[in-house]
Amino acid sequence: MRFFVVLAFTIGINASSAAADELILVPNSTKRVCQLTGDTDRAIGKPTLSQTSKRFGVLATDLGSSFEHDGKLYFLFGDTWGRPGERDVMAWTTSAHPEKIVLDFHKDKDGKWLPLTVPGIKQGAFEIPSGGISVGGVIYVVCTTDHTEKKTMGRSVLASSHDHGKTFKLLHELSRGKFINVSLWSADGWVYIYGSGDYRKSSVYLARVKPAEIGDPTKVHYFAGLDKDGQPKWLPKEAEAVVLFRYDQIGEFSVAYLPQVKRYVMLYNAAKPRGITMRSAKTPWGPWSDGTIVFEPWRDNGYGQFMHISAKFKDKKDALSDPKREDEWGGEYGPYLMARFTKATEEGCRIYYTMSTWNPYQVVVMQSDLKMKAGQGEKR
Repeated sequence: MRFFVVLAFTIGINASSAAADELILVPNSTKRVCQLTGDTDRAIGKPTLSQTSKRFGVLATDLGSSFEHDGKLYFLFGDTWGRPGERDVMAWTTSAHPEKIVLDFHKDKDGKWLPLTVPGIKQGAFEIPSGGISVGGVIYVVCTTDHTEKKTMGRSVLASSHDHGKTFKLLHELSRGKFINVSLWSADGWVYIYGSGDYRKSSVYLARVKPAEIGDPTKVHYFAGLDKDGQPKWLPKEAEAVVLFRYDQIGEFSVAYLPQVKRYVMLYNAAKPRGITMRSAKTPWGPWSDGTIVFEPWRDNGYGQFMHISAKFKDKKDALSDPKREDEWGGEYGPYLMARFTKATEEGCRIYYTMSTWNPYQVVVMQSDLKMKAGQGEKR
């Protein structure tokens, strides 16, 4: 993957009213827990728990969306350093504590990490596994592909694995429009598919399918708004899908239901306002709350602590950069909720999520505390 700052942007308007009570950030609660990948935790200069380079040859990577499978938490990482070309990789952990995550990877014949490979599609730069889910003991992963200079991430496909992610089979094309990056969640007898379209220029859409029919594209139905009785309408054509809220900046994002607060929670990165944004809703389709910035790189001690400040910036210096990237800024993206680690608090809950830092090109574990706020949510 590639981090970049968007100079031109469109401010979206929430198409639905905020809930009477919604989740917001507890001030000053966002903290970095640890560095998940690589061998040396750059922020503290100590070895990481996973030692991904020494044990598996995973030098660096990004993203890290996750899902539960076979009693383990599985991670989908993007363009990974350690093999020639842009290759993706899957990992898992059995940890019950976010500060004690130890990653394991499938190994290839050479003893190094086994790339996540889907036959029949390109898997170069920007062609990554964006979301996964386990249904009936089978892993299903949505991968982006067909990246060009004119269109970042041209389409998405669905693939399946019957051997816990060692090998994958291409099932079918998922989308060329509104569901390129996805987040999958199972609830109420459905697999909900949240999607964004044009990379970092899209709002979020919603579809659903019965778990037993997840491999059949004709069974997917798309959220098309509410009927006159306030009930969701589900229609068979992707073109009929409507935005959950208007905010045309979204690329990487995640959604999970958190029983501790009885809310669906969404995290995404955006260019304006800068940072990681959180929204919440009582139902999968909303109404979704207004956005709360849960991580801002200066406010929450990212820059100079675990995100590199460009050497061209004269006021501050750090030693966080990857080699030969001293002039490149670090940047926050890819916020992926790890629902298994959510903790109830007196005010609400503490969430844990992975986040990529671009320079250094690694993934960190973050935590933020959320609380309920009566009345209207904070305006963007």
